[in-house]
Amino acid sequence: MDPEPRKPSQDAATVRHLRLGIGSVGIALPVVLMVGHLVATRRLTLLDSLSGYYHTELRDVFVGALCAIGVFLINYRYRRPDDLLGTLAGVLAIVVALFPTTVGAAAHTVSSGDRAVGVVHQAAAAALFVLLALFCLVLFTRPDRIGVPPGRAAVRFYRICGGLILLAIVLALAGSQLPAEVRHTLKPVLWCETVAVFAFGAAWVAKSDALFRAAGDGSEDPGEAPRDLVA
Repeated sequence: MDPEPRKPSQDAATVRHLRLGIGSVGIALPVVLMVGHLVATRRLTLLDSLSGYYHTELRDVFVGALCAIGVFLINYRYRRPDDLLGTLAGVLAIVVALFPTTVGAAAHTVSSGDRAVGVVHQAAAAALFVLLALFCLVLFTRPDRIGVPPGRAAVRFYRICGGLILLAIVLALAGSQLPAEVRHTLKPVLWCETVAVFAFGAAWVAKSDALFRAAGDGSEDPGEAPRDLVA
């Protein structure tokens, strides 16, 4: 008879749950904002950016989701580079939540102070996406703590997710320079942000499953021979 599969350690399960939580909230956020706004207004109206939903009835959802992601990231612990980048990304996520954009706000309500806050929001959001891309491109593609590398398919998937995030940042910046009428029609920033958030969420969900299976196989235990993991 095969030996009973060993349960993952508490630390492995905690990291897995954090990764799963971060990714799940990220994947759900664009859908909840768009569908929630549709339900609340009873008409299909897409805003120019995800951040613009701060100025709608979905404000609490937007702020709560980003703060939850921020707390998850700050509490995320795996290795020192992951810890440092996770803490910085978590702080940036909370800054994005608490320093609202001026996009979507009524023009007559926007002061010079609001514009300054909006600049902080944009800078923090751009830096956050860059850090999330680094997780996909650098941290998730490394061997685990005992030197077992992720499989080729997993590395390819993480690199695609990281590449999509960086590409979305570039396209969003380019799209923000389009004439206002074109921006309102095509909504390039909204779609770029949505792609980036989906890619970030998918990578974290995938990595949570990889860690869980690795721990279950015993490859996180230095006392056992590692197996050739797909992820």
